[in-house]
Amino acid sequence: MSDLIDEAAAATELEREVCIIRAADQIAHPGCIHCEDCGSEIPEARRAAAPFATRCIHCQTNFERRV
Repeated sequence: MSDLIDEAAAATELEREVCIIRAADQIAHPGCIHCEDCGSEIPEARRAAAPFATRCIHCQTNFERRV
């Protein structure tokens, strides 16, 4: 049982580290050009309105529905 807890804790820590690295990269390089989910280009108007957006509107909508 403790192995499962250790694995879950390690996975959580890794996910947290990835999020921190992504956030630091976004601060250093604001405005993603391509959607992190589908890879399509994020329209310039969306990038101007939401400089830290990482998803196109379609993928962001789907992401918010899942959460």
